[in-house]
Amino acid sequence: MKEEHSDSTHRESEPWPAPLATRPVNAAISLTGSKSISNRALILAALSDSPTQIRSLLDARDTQLMMAGLRALGVEIDTSGRDSAGNIHIQVTPHYLQGPAEINVGLAGTVMRFLPPVAALARGDIYFDGDAGARKRPMATLLEALKDLGVSIEDRGRLPFLIHGTGHVLGGEVVLDASKSSQFVSALLLSAARCESGATIRHVPADLSHRTAVPSLPHVHMSVAMLAQHGVSVHQSDDFIWRVDPQEIQSVDVNIEGDLSNATPFFAAAIATGGTVTCPDWPSNSLQPVNAVLHVLSELGGIITRDGTTCTVTGPSEIQGISANLSAIGEITPTIVALCALAQSPSVITGIGHLRGHETDRLAALATEINSLGGNVIEGADQLNIFPAPLSGGTFHTYEDHRMATAGAIIGLRVPGIVVENIDTTNKTLPDFPRRWLEMLQQ
Repeated sequence: MKEEHSDSTHRESEPWPAPLATRPVNAAISLTGSKSISNRALILAALSDSPTQIRSLLDARDTQLMMAGLRALGVEIDTSGRDSAGNIHIQVTPHYLQGPAEINVGLAGTVMRFLPPVAALARGDIYFDGDAGARKRPMATLLEALKDLGVSIEDRGRLPFLIHGTGHVLGGEVVLDASKSSQFVSALLLSAARCESGATIRHVPADLSHRTAVPSLPHVHMSVAMLAQHGVSVHQSDDFIWRVDPQEIQSVDVNIEGDLSNATPFFAAAIATGGTVTCPDWPSNSLQPVNAVLHVLSELGGIITRDGTTCTVTGPSEIQGISANLSAIGEITPTIVALCALAQSPSVITGIGHLRGHETDRLAALATEINSLGGNVIEGADQLNIFPAPLSGGTFHTYEDHRMATAGAIIGLRVPGIVVENIDTTNKTLPDFPRRWLEMLQQ
């Protein structure tokens, strides 16, 4: 296997003074395409039986890395246009998957988890590596599962690793502990129909005394729903066992819905400032956990109004603390914790231990950065306790984590002198965030 190398293409930006809100926000926002749906759509299009049109695909670092990885394997991807929100329209033409190839996953969990099962279907050696931070993220669970399906891999349980593709994957049954990431299950599901024997995936938590479900389970449901759109049947009796028989993945043209996770910092701005933010193109029948997210925002005092494809959040005069289990929607934890740090009463956020294996250890990062501003956040193994405390200005470090960057921007709406280090890390999933944030405040 090759020696590790650092990614020199991802550079830090200058420190960004987070703009202070001088009045309640009153803005309308347009949504970028959902990252989670975009990268799943790309995988399924690459494995389908004929060309696919994908409209409103997110154009951000995570999706660019996914497209580059698929192209390296021989998939043809052509861009045909762009919409007003900056999303792109593309055509994906499947081809026989072939190595040798080198794939840079950056810091994208969907790329580092979803692409290896695809690469295993290729003929030739496929080498995976990414940013320095990516080499710390959990990968052993997926790599061992692929070996159980008959894939030959040289690895140390993390990035970098080398897949020796033979042009096919035998398939079969795998037993894994997906407690650290739902992406392990989704990764196997998305490619299972192309295995010669299909695949059965059993989630068995290491702690057998607690039958704990996969975290961020709505993202597994998203994968199952998108497979169904492509004609792939997934058999499951509960949320612990999934079986996919060998079958064709049909080509289906896709319109990518707007990104709920990217919308939440803007809705949070309404709550932080007692203002109003409206999204006129909100997905009415979403693959994302819309109701769960809006419920948490309402618990914080937000007034939610939905009218067809329009969703409006109006903030309270004062934020009240909450007690919430975010296991199913952990992606929005930095946004919610930022709001809790501005609340008038204590909060406890639980069910988030799996976030220690995300772009950074988000529990430790949030506690460290908020406390450095004068906050009072106590870190537990699976939770954060946030107590009211006056915050002051200072540098808010991002740890190359896009959600940390937007959390710093939210706090900066209410606290003068917040400087976000490396705001450009938001390009991972939300291009032009500083411009979009300023436009919201200037409306």
